Amino acid sequence: MIKASKCDQTHVHEFSGSTDFAGSGSRRHNHRFAGVTGEAIPTGDGKHIHEYRSNTDFTIAHYHMIKGRTGPNIDLPDGNHIHFEDTVTSFDAGHRHDVEFATMIVPKLN
Repeated sequence: MIKASKCDQTHVHEFSGSTDFAGSGSRRHNHRFAGVTGEAIPTGDGKHIHEYRSNTDFTIAHYHMIKGRTGPNIDLPDGNHIHFEDTVTSFDAGHRHDVEFATMIVPKLN
């Protein structure tokens, strides 16, 4: 993860969600996850992304990791923004899960 100094700090986003289902029969299941992204990383085009990393909950004797970089900021009509991510979990217990989530809005404080 990229570390920002105190004077470079911008903002972070919360995120949470559920994975898609995997397995069959009594082993069919999904997982929940939540976390906070890292600081904004400029992409050079007036946009930015965030790195994230989180573990899912523990279900049927295993958990998964999700990590990566969000998509670029998606501006909203009210001046706020969100980010979207479409990824997969780590491969554990013989499978992985598809994951999609949008970050939560960070309200402007000014």
